[in-house]
Amino acid sequence: MHIARMLSVVALAAAASLAPAAAAQASDTTYVAQLSASQEVPTNDSLARGATVLKVVDGGESIEFRLIVANLRNPVAAHIHAAPAGANGPVVAFLHGPGAPGSGRTSGVLSTGTITSADLVGPLAGQSLDALIDLLETGGAYVNVHTNDGVAPATGEPGDIPSGEIRGQIR
Repeated sequence: MHIARMLSVVALAAAASLAPAAAAQASDTTYVAQLSASQEVPTNDSLARGATVLKVVDGGESIEFRLIVANLRNPVAAHIHAAPAGANGPVVAFLHGPGAPGSGRTSGVLSTGTITSADLVGPLAGQSLDALIDLLETGGAYVNVHTNDGVAPATGEPGDIPSGEIRGQIR
């Protein structure tokens, strides 16, 4: 599929753009999540795709991220959740949102930013960033992008899946 190949190339480019400039940072770790509807629990019929690149920087004191999507309608939020593949779990960090429901089709960089220990929520609130890094290392976290068309009730159709339209395990 052309979208999947495009997102793989975009993810690699995003990883390169987050690559360290100084040799002292060469040991920093990069994690990637490839997002699709087939990884959602339960799955859905969305054709949207995405990629998230996370890079541990500043000696483990922060994580820089870039979230890229394609063919996604009405994104309202994106988070890192704590759970293994095939299970749903609590939000532990925010990546995007809240966005306006019914915002229409989006392709490209949805958000970029930096996560520090002060940004951790849910079961990781008050802990050091090492708690999140441990989840990333063990495959115990995923990225989830939520959508909402702004018309009640939610239909569960692409562009209106508040529980999550595309998801990817962070590796």
